[in-house]
Amino acid sequence: MVISMDILATLLEGPRADGAFLLRSVMEPPWAMRIQDRASLTLIALTSGAATIVHEELDAAVEIRPGDIVVIKGPLPYTMGDCIGTTPQILINPGNDCVTLAGEPLVETMGLGVRTWGNSADGSTVFLTGTYERSGEASRQLLDAIPTVIISKGGLRRSPLVELFADEIVLDAPGQGAMLDRLLDLVLVDTLRNWFAANAPQTPLWYQALSDPTIGAALRMIHDDPGQDWSVASLATAVNVSRATFARRFVEQVGEPPMTYIKSWRLGLAADLLADPNSTVSSVARAVGYHSPFTFSTAFKRHYGASPSAYRGTDSSVGARSS
Repeated sequence: MVISMDILATLLEGPRADGAFLLRSVMEPPWAMRIQDRASLTLIALTSGAATIVHEELDAAVEIRPGDIVVIKGPLPYTMGDCIGTTPQILINPGNDCVTLAGEPLVETMGLGVRTWGNSADGSTVFLTGTYERSGEASRQLLDAIPTVIISKGGLRRSPLVELFADEIVLDAPGQGAMLDRLLDLVLVDTLRNWFAANAPQTPLWYQALSDPTIGAALRMIHDDPGQDWSVASLATAVNVSRATFARRFVEQVGEPPMTYIKSWRLGLAADLLADPNSTVSSVARAVGYHSPFTFSTAFKRHYGASPSAYRGTDSSVGARSS
């Protein structure tokens, strides 16, 4: 399948960690933790030992091995431990508040050094965690395009980025926070790029439709210029088919009518643009093809359940799409 890498590149421009939560965990069995932090996106890279992840979006528990990378989209909680039967002893709450089941704090008692934490300094299982906590760090467009849980099996391929990440996460040097934020972004982008390449059947229908000569061309135009005053007729003309043929083939390939898709794409892009504190509602409306800020605000609120202004001040990364 030939896919437009420009559109994939646009999706992967989204991750912009800014003071991300970064931790190296060192654990010795038995151990298990319940993660209910509601973070928008979390990346876990196992460097040694073994672990199991249980998530309600997965049909069964998944065992991960050294070299594997897991990407988990919030806000649903999940459990990570040495094996399925181990009862969680640790809760990770919003704000990375780490406590026992009784609510006793564990951050200091389990601290093992710079960005390192665990139940044993010589634990056999080591994994790195990078969490995108705040709204806008992981773009709405990207979050909408991936499943809740991605498991990238390491196999024979060990990412040199993860090795560098592991080396850097324990250092306490000037500018280290910014260095680690960028490394987290790179590891995530590399993981997602490989996942998209290897898992075409699990990708969004629009992504699969990019290989269709007619609908793929129309999708590229929509993605490249969302502010254009697109209509079914203008898109059909641009790809040299009749209006009826275009509308029918679009629904067959993408799973929804052209104008419904365009609206969703525009509003997803708007959600990303609103993360920029220098943007205004009016400028975002114009950028995504709305001539009236009022019309844009109404459509945005219907789609995301909050006005554009309110969306900036909420954890929008975990807001549900209404359609």
